[in-house]
Amino acid sequence: MNRISAINAKKRKPCKPLSERLACELKKNWALYLMILPVMAYFIIFAYIPMSGVVLAFKDFKVKLGIFGSPWAGLKHFRRFFGGYNFGLLLQNTIGISLYSLLAGFPIPILFALLLNYLKYGRLRKTLQMVSYAPYFISTVVICGMIAIFMDADTGIFNQIIVALGGESVDFLSNPRYFKSIYVWSGVWQGMGYSSIIYISALAGVDSSLHEAAIMDGATKMQRIWHIDLPGIKSTIVMLLIMQMGSLMNVGFEKVFLLQNDLNMKASDVINTYVYRVGLIQNNYSYSTAVGLFNSVINMTLVIAANQLSKKLTEESLW
Repeated sequence: MNRISAINAKKRKPCKPLSERLACELKKNWALYLMILPVMAYFIIFAYIPMSGVVLAFKDFKVKLGIFGSPWAGLKHFRRFFGGYNFGLLLQNTIGISLYSLLAGFPIPILFALLLNYLKYGRLRKTLQMVSYAPYFISTVVICGMIAIFMDADTGIFNQIIVALGGESVDFLSNPRYFKSIYVWSGVWQGMGYSSIIYISALAGVDSSLHEAAIMDGATKMQRIWHIDLPGIKSTIVMLLIMQMGSLMNVGFEKVFLLQNDLNMKASDVINTYVYRVGLIQNNYSYSTAVGLFNSVINMTLVIAANQLSKKLTEESLW
């Protein structure tokens, strides 16, 4: 027994210090670490270092004193925002547009991907894919210009159709009642095709033998979609839903700003446009930083809550 223990002791190598193991790993895979270095540098320079500016939210910023030399203000700017007359309106508009976009924009790419997956004609499928992808590559400025032209009260195509059918022209962009629908459905049209790419890829990975067995058993297309396709891409759907929940409060600033005017401000003024207005136009940097920090904390809370809820209900999660 002692002889066996002695042999095993000789075979067992002494544990190397952590520094030596790290050096060995770096020497062995130096090419991989070199490839990831630009990505790490990008996030450190443009994501992590700017986080130090968040301290502005708790200070009364003075240009001469700088960020770290300015006097502390505590929660003064947060109390000002929460007690402001427009706090409820900003929150209502932001959440309203975000939820509307999520409910309308999230399931449509899934349905579109399922439609393409069941099309028999290859040319038709490729044509639909190309036509649906194209709007994604149009800039936001151009999209907003198109919306303004199409919905013009006098010469817009929508109003011409309404007038031809016996109705009266409507100034859509000046009416707060239509703003959310214009914003959401133009976004659905622009991003539907591009967003469906990942679902099409996931559907390609579903085992074809399951469909063959279902067809032999007489299953309809709807039954195959419900019992084979959707369970097969469930993890992809859950992952993208969690990630989208993390940006629920981040309504696209550029598009809202370009479509916004004094007449639809009641429905179009969101947190991002408010931060721009008080921060860059009114030069109130500390207050705008506090508002932006509030928005970011809410987004982080939503993504953590969505991840935990998904883990409990579907056993799928990001971490």
